[in-house]
Amino acid sequence: MLYAALTFWLLVIVFSAAGVHRLWSDLIKPRVVNSILLPGTLVAQLGHVLGLLVTGHPVKDTKLMGDDEAGQPKADAPTEQRIPILGPILVGLLPLVACGVCLYFATHYWGGGVLKGLHTRGVDPELPRTLAGFWQLLRDGITLVEGLVSAILQSDLVNWVTVLFLYLAVCLTVRMAPFEGNRRGAIGAIVLTGVLIAILGSLSTRVHDFIVDTWPILSFTVAMLLLLLLLSLAVAGIVSLIRILAGQEKVSSRKSPTR
Repeated sequence: MLYAALTFWLLVIVFSAAGVHRLWSDLIKPRVVNSILLPGTLVAQLGHVLGLLVTGHPVKDTKLMGDDEAGQPKADAPTEQRIPILGPILVGLLPLVACGVCLYFATHYWGGGVLKGLHTRGVDPELPRTLAGFWQLLRDGITLVEGLVSAILQSDLVNWVTVLFLYLAVCLTVRMAPFEGNRRGAIGAIVLTGVLIAILGSLSTRVHDFIVDTWPILSFTVAMLLLLLLLSLAVAGIVSLIRILAGQEKVSSRKSPTR
């Protein structure tokens, strides 16, 4: 169940990151959002380029920010796979792994003050099997976010190290969303990677121990993205309500056809 839970939470991370990025792009100009997330974009792009090079694909049309108004990063996905099965996994997964590795080092060197106050047990390594377990999973997610908020408020927010860590944590977690054109490959890569890790974990205890040791980073990532998603949804709802009350946004209604 540990490896199934790992795959599930990685999918939660990917979808939550994509949701946060989409909400931010709807609230403010996408180019501004991508400028704010530039450190995370750089890491994700390096992971994507590394995946292309390892699998023997040429690197072309890769940019940190596009020239259009949206300013989306450009990362061409390979049309033909030279290494079956393993190639798509590496290309789709290495951007996520690169962001995770950088988040690990940022947490190790600068995030001690925040993680020290995070007293929650993290995300559950066991997936629910009953309806009651599903609702408990949702309650545990809210508890995890509450613990992260308390840890941030109790940390030294006037210290530039804490501010730098929180900024990098936001950039790296949100940039765990797959690039446009590579979303299906990334999701499939996560599922296939979960299967491969489960097979390797049954053959060696080192893989199991590594997953257990890095589980706190996974929990922190989930907590950060859930917090950003809840805040973004709240802000988006408030902005939409203000626009409706101000008459700038009308609720669309379907007109009946005239005869």
